[in-house]
Amino acid sequence: MDVSATHAHHGYISDKDKYLARLKRIEGQARGIHRMVDEEQYCIDILTQISAITSALQNVALGLLDDHLSHCVADAVQLGGEAGDAKIKEASDAIARLVCS
Repeated sequence: MDVSATHAHHGYISDKDKYLARLKRIEGQARGIHRMVDEEQYCIDILTQISAITSALQNVALGLLDDHLSHCVADAVQLGGEAGDAKIKEASDAIARLVCS
């Protein structure tokens, strides 16, 4: 059973524009790093920018995770049964991937 099909909207839908704006900024930062490497700028300056992108991506991931737990997982848990168990497992696996990255 595809548990994602049990919920018509994703938890982040109300913040979609905010996430898209953040991702657009991150995309611009990545292009900036590409340009810095191309222009052979100082290593530490490039690493600083990579750290900023990493932090920005982590913040997006944490926001999405919070929305997922608050909406998708909470809704599935209310339904109970396999759907709730599957969403909890899915969220746990996502958290493990974030922690290991």
